[in-house]
Amino acid sequence: MKNVDYELVIIGGGPAGLTAGLYAARSGLKVVLLEKFMTGGQIIISDWVENYPGFPEGISGQDLVQRFTDQAKRFGLMIESKEAVSVDLSKPIKKIILKDGVLTTHTIIISTGASPKKLGIPGEDMFYGKGVSSCATCDAPFYKDRVVAAVGGGDTAVKESLYLTKFVKKVYLIHRRDRLRAEAILQKRAFNNEKIEILWDSVLTGINGLTNVESIDVENVKSGEKKKLSVDGCFIWVGEIPNTKFLTDGIELDEKGFVVADINMEASVPGVFAAGDSRNTPLRQIATAVGDGAIAAFSAGQYIENLKK
Repeated sequence: MKNVDYELVIIGGGPAGLTAGLYAARSGLKVVLLEKFMTGGQIIISDWVENYPGFPEGISGQDLVQRFTDQAKRFGLMIESKEAVSVDLSKPIKKIILKDGVLTTHTIIISTGASPKKLGIPGEDMFYGKGVSSCATCDAPFYKDRVVAAVGGGDTAVKESLYLTKFVKKVYLIHRRDRLRAEAILQKRAFNNEKIEILWDSVLTGINGLTNVESIDVENVKSGEKKKLSVDGCFIWVGEIPNTKFLTDGIELDEKGFVVADINMEASVPGVFAAGDSRNTPLRQIATAVGDGAIAAFSAGQYIENLKK
């Protein structure tokens, strides 16, 4: 094997990346994790996590991230605050181009996650994590017997709105068109659910409150009618953007920009793996990201062993 800076470089420090780092460091690989901001990914902004196994009373997002990080570091994982600007995957020895240099490695795990698309309206950023959410599975129990709003018309928006009805008193489903884009069976379920009121031809224009969400502003795009609705929460599902812009050429992405990976988490380039929300996966949760990270690290270790042979 030719000399490289690291046997494995993990790009992204969310649950998938930290789990991959833990497994890789524990198995004795020369590994580094690069995270341009802070470890944790989207769970950093989660006030309370109740659906991750092992914490029956729940745990704050920040505390869970700290446990992930401490455990990975205990096995010797190096974490560096650096951003991967681009990668060169054209040769067996991969290059990761940073703002201040270049790293070489035999294997890479891409675990850069995805970011929810935003509407760009007043109050959206201010109340994110304080009534504004993009995860019903995570946050629906906080709104038991309360009134919430949901934005979107695709499969995710309708599925998540139906899930919300298990907890909330009422869901205003706001959609800018006069028909939903979700598959027919989901639409039928939504139409038949007495807790869901669909606001057709409407857009969310503002989110209001003091310390938490108290009301929203809605406008009908056809009539121009504006109204204010009292709600305790607002769920926005207008899509997700994978954090994969640094992957320029040489690796297969799906039509939305997510990394295409097989069951071993290997991407289209040998020695490159993807884990967590940045890959094409049907479910984006902490638990699934952790599983992805473990598999990716195992697969990367096998790839390195085969190189040594």
